[in-house]
Amino acid sequence: MADDFYAVVMAGGRGERFWPQSRASRPKQLLRLIGNLTLIEQTVERLKPLVSDDNTLIITNRDYVEPMRSLMPQLNPLNIIGEPFGRDTGPCVALAVGIIRAMSKGNDEAVMCMLPSDQIIRDSASMREVLADAGRTAVETGKIVTIGITPEYPSTGYGYIKCGAALERPGRTVIRQSEGFKEKPDAETAARMLAEGSYRWNSGIFIWTVGSIMNAFRRHAPELAALADAICHSYADGEMNETILEEYGKCERISIDYAVMEKLAAEEVLVAESTFDWDDVGSWTSLRNQVKPDTDNNVVQGLFEGLNVHNSIIVSDSSHLVTAIDIEDMIIVHTEDATLVCKTPSAQRVKELIARIAANPDLDSFL
Repeated sequence: MADDFYAVVMAGGRGERFWPQSRASRPKQLLRLIGNLTLIEQTVERLKPLVSDDNTLIITNRDYVEPMRSLMPQLNPLNIIGEPFGRDTGPCVALAVGIIRAMSKGNDEAVMCMLPSDQIIRDSASMREVLADAGRTAVETGKIVTIGITPEYPSTGYGYIKCGAALERPGRTVIRQSEGFKEKPDAETAARMLAEGSYRWNSGIFIWTVGSIMNAFRRHAPELAALADAICHSYADGEMNETILEEYGKCERISIDYAVMEKLAAEEVLVAESTFDWDDVGSWTSLRNQVKPDTDNNVVQGLFEGLNVHNSIIVSDSSHLVTAIDIEDMIIVHTEDATLVCKTPSAQRVKELIARIAANPDLDSFL
């Protein structure tokens, strides 16, 4: 299956919740938030050797194509593709499907793994094993497979999948019948789901064959089917020709979840249970899952000294000292030209702050 196994990394977002480090010109996936590699480099590296460099595609913002090509010269530069317009993950997937149909010469059984660029997974070997088992299952059943993460706590920030009976099949990965996707729950519902034990977090990692996702497009999102068809017939040597631009411009902004996944009958979707660690790096509070705190439960990156500082996240660099006195549950992030200070529970509101900054023309340089 190796020659017909493709990975598509979705890397078009800006990661606004990581402002002020993440900027329009330097998005989250190009930051070294955890470790010595950027998030996009980590994502690509952990796929090897399951997916070859020639079969690894990155779909990103047009402004990030050249920085990513410089960062990852081992990839075919034509496999790092800039979307002509930002249209959420639905058109992004259709773009990838069209390209892979062209690359695989119309092979409907070519396997695609769609995954985000901003997740932390340290047990790469186990992840590859799950992806390989999921890919084989996608070919054998013609169904769409998603990776389900066993919940560690009653999260209200993730979508869930209800899981049914396990399939009888070879391989170490447990693959279950889906019983439907669930929206992000409130705290009471999340606690009930966790206690019930049959729910998994939706990882946002999907595995399908080209044929199965095209069939799903034709039934539930014909505009995405039209886009994928146009790209397959017109895409050559990495060029975004006028046909592609025209078709892309017709698409509404819609996620793959709303466009297709939530419209599929439950029996059309399978859930491969993860055997690997997983963390969705969504905001500054995510650092708590990846960086060991000090004796006062502070997560610190860079230079910091404090008096009576507890349960806080402080990020700076090796040349700027951050200090604080008598604070608790705070986030402080310092960069060369901007500083963020907020209470930890308000980390998700950084996007609101960015919108406020964007509304002030005098602050454009800080976006």
